[in-house]
Amino acid sequence: MEHMQRQAKRRQTIRRSVIIAVVAIVVVGSAALLFSGKSSPTTTTTTSTTASSSPTTTVATSTGASTTTTTPTASAFAPVGDPSPAGKYGTAPTVIVPTTAAPTKLEVSDLIKGTGTTATDGRTLEVQYVLATYSSHKVVQSSWTSSPFSFQLGVGAVIKGWDEGMLGMRVGGRREMIIPPSLGYKNVAQGPGITANDTLVFVVDLLKVS
Repeated sequence: MEHMQRQAKRRQTIRRSVIIAVVAIVVVGSAALLFSGKSSPTTTTTTSTTASSSPTTTVATSTGASTTTTTPTASAFAPVGDPSPAGKYGTAPTVIVPTTAAPTKLEVSDLIKGTGTTATDGRTLEVQYVLATYSSHKVVQSSWTSSPFSFQLGVGAVIKGWDEGMLGMRVGGRREMIIPPSLGYKNVAQGPGITANDTLVFVVDLLKVS
C-alpha cells in the first residue's frame, strides 16, 4: 500500500512539473512576441486625384477641418461661338460682334490666358475693356480711351454678367464675354448704342487683382 501511494505521489509530482514547464514556455513565448518590436499590420489607402482646370481654394475651419471651393474658369461656361481676334495683351483689342443670333446664356472664352493672380469674389480688379453691342454691331465704350476701370468682384458693383464671367480669370489674360440681357441691363436702355434688352460683347484685359 505505501509503495502504491509513493508511486501515485511521484506521478502527481511529475505531472505538476510538466504543467509548470509548459506554462513557463507559453509565458516566455508570449513575452518574446510582445517585445519583439513587430507592429501590427497596417492598411494603406491610396487616394487618386484628378487634375481640375479650375483653381481651388482651401479654407481652414474653426474645428481644424478644411473645405475646398472651386472657382469657375472660362471652361466652366459655354465658349464664345465666334470669338474676336486675340490681338496683343496690353493694347486695345478688336471686337467683332457675331452675325449669328444672340445667345441666351453667358458665353466666355479666354482669348489670351493669364498666368498671374486669379480673380475671385471679394477681390478688387483693375481692367481695361471694350464694349460692343448686338444692336449696334460696333464698339460703344472703351476704357482704353480714358483710364483703367476698377471694381470689387462679386458684390453687385457691376452687372451680373461681369460678376459671373470674370471669376477665375488671371492677371495677364484677355477674356471675351457675350452677356445676354438677363445678366446685363435687362430692359433698360443705357444711352447711345445700348438699347433695352441688348446683348453685350466685352473684351477685357485683367491688369491687377488686389
